[in-house]
Amino acid sequence: MSVELIHALDQLEKEKGINKEVLIEAIEAALISAYRKNFGSTQNVRIYIDRLSGEVKVYAIKKVTANPKDDLHEISIEDARKIDKNLNENDMLEVEVTPRKFGRIAAQTAKQVVVQRIREAERGIIFDEFYNKESDIVTGIVQRHERRNVIIDLGKAEAILLPTEQTPGEQYNFNERIKTYIIEVKKTTKGPQILVSRTHPGLVKRLFELEVPEIHDGTVEIKSIAREPGSRTKIAVYSKDPNVDPVGACVGQKGTRVQAVVDELRGEKIDIIRWSSDPKEYISSSLSPAKVVRVDVDEEVKSAKVIVPDYQLSLAIGKEGQNARLAAKLTGWKIDIKSESQLRATIEQGLLNYNGNYKYEDNDDSEGSEDL
Repeated sequence: MSVELIHALDQLEKEKGINKEVLIEAIEAALISAYRKNFGSTQNVRIYIDRLSGEVKVYAIKKVTANPKDDLHEISIEDARKIDKNLNENDMLEVEVTPRKFGRIAAQTAKQVVVQRIREAERGIIFDEFYNKESDIVTGIVQRHERRNVIIDLGKAEAILLPTEQTPGEQYNFNERIKTYIIEVKKTTKGPQILVSRTHPGLVKRLFELEVPEIHDGTVEIKSIAREPGSRTKIAVYSKDPNVDPVGACVGQKGTRVQAVVDELRGEKIDIIRWSSDPKEYISSSLSPAKVVRVDVDEEVKSAKVIVPDYQLSLAIGKEGQNARLAAKLTGWKIDIKSESQLRATIEQGLLNYNGNYKYEDNDDSEGSEDL
């Protein structure tokens, strides 16, 4: 050990941000184990590294006693007072026992400790960096497949795209550049474990924030997102500025902004809906592209009954109920869709009360109805 070590630790502190004193204390602790291992001693020892010269000294801690029986742990009062005249029985004394060849062992141990601490510090820095990026988008390169997981290289670290977070139908090819959404960053002994997603609604939200300046600066706000990954997404937007059209801002000139998001999601369809504080208006818009004739709402149970033209019924419900299902997720309302002819049939059956409100029977299994 030498002054070069101290200079090296000073440099590490500047470059890596690792506290020099913490490193020295770690080396001192490691040297205690190294001393006992190499010299087979059971002594209670303390190791001190001079902060200026780098010199290492080993001190055995002994108890002052009148009749010492164990030379490793005890020292006579007479011998103790040769070192310090003020010592009395039962006091503790540190006696230097530095071995001649301990410098080489100390240098090896110091190197191991420093390397380990550098790795830990670098892992900590990487963890902090990506932990602060949770709920954000990162761009990486597909590195390999491990079982059903996709490993993505983010530069300083690797991310894991689990099967449950992979979009149905998407292929992830080697060396392909891809955007993913960080859902969680965990600290492990091997470094940070970064879990990413291609299915999370937050991916759509962040992509729009990147493409639409009005969303980025807060003029346009994304109120809600409902997504079925790889197939269709509905997004409800609202403008704080009456002079800014939120839907037009998200679509962009000739659809360039929304198309950029669609391309990144590999063709996933996106419906952009104008959010409204009026439930009837909001629910009506949420069923876009279908046209709605009438909406009746029950505020208490958050249930809505929607009437659409006959030729719009299949469009309103969507393939396998997808459009209605996404509308229900987007608005948070239970939606029951019926066509005008189904409404007329209901009226003819005498199920219309005097107030003009519809009474739907619990066993209503009319074809084409979608209850979410």
